[in-house]
Amino acid sequence: MKTLTDQLAQYAAYHRDRRNVTTHFVGIPMIVLALSVLLGRPASTFGMLPFTVSPAWALFVAGTIYYIVLDTALGIMMAVVSAVCIVFGQWIAAQSTAVWLATGIGLFGVGWIVQFFGHVAFEHRKPAFVDDLIGLMIGPLFLLTEALLGAGWRPELRASIEQRIETAQLHGQSGVDRE
Repeated sequence: MKTLTDQLAQYAAYHRDRRNVTTHFVGIPMIVLALSVLLGRPASTFGMLPFTVSPAWALFVAGTIYYIVLDTALGIMMAVVSAVCIVFGQWIAAQSTAVWLATGIGLFGVGWIVQFFGHVAFEHRKPAFVDDLIGLMIGPLFLLTEALLGAGWRPELRASIEQRIETAQLHGQSGVDRE
């Protein structure tokens, strides 16, 4: 399995233009919220749980486990983000079918439009997930990491990511995949 640095460097290599990264700070949260909304139904307590469980739980719990395996601290922070998304998704899913679908589909569609706009207008490069589907999971983690690194958290991680990208570019690799 690739390390956290491997995953983030590969994703960052597709996101070098700050304007594109900015579009991702809009688009990715919209897509993640859309998934929590659309997968918020069906929901059940199964007659015994003190909370409602939906398919969104399966997606977000699996994602959180993956993030924790990559990095415990980031995984825990992503668990908090996931919990907020699930609460929002369940709240919207409890509304009328029209509100549920309009919100979920609207967020999903607009989120992807913003994403693709960033790649076409600024990056002039295809999205990372086109070459590696795990990019769909790394996107939210990348945003959290970018925000934290921007605040000065773990400067050695930023240096490792940048060094990995520079090395790959010197060797003419389109991405940073070391495997």
